[in-house]
Amino acid sequence: MANKTTTVTFRMTPSVKDMLRVAADKERRSVANMIEVMVADYAKRLGIEEKQVGKAKRVTKKNK
Repeated sequence: MANKTTTVTFRMTPSVKDMLRVAADKERRSVANMIEVMVADYAKRLGIEEKQVGKAKRVTKKNK
């Protein structure tokens, strides 16, 4: 994963947050890192690769 980071803010139900915290604790990760790992795993299951996202992002900026 990239070295640069960005801030993401979103809402979730308290029960989902508790599940997230338990999952992170079980893997000895921070909540932020657990979210990052979960998103990366989900993207991988969908066949989305980081290099594809970078290309799509650059194309979008050129079209604006």
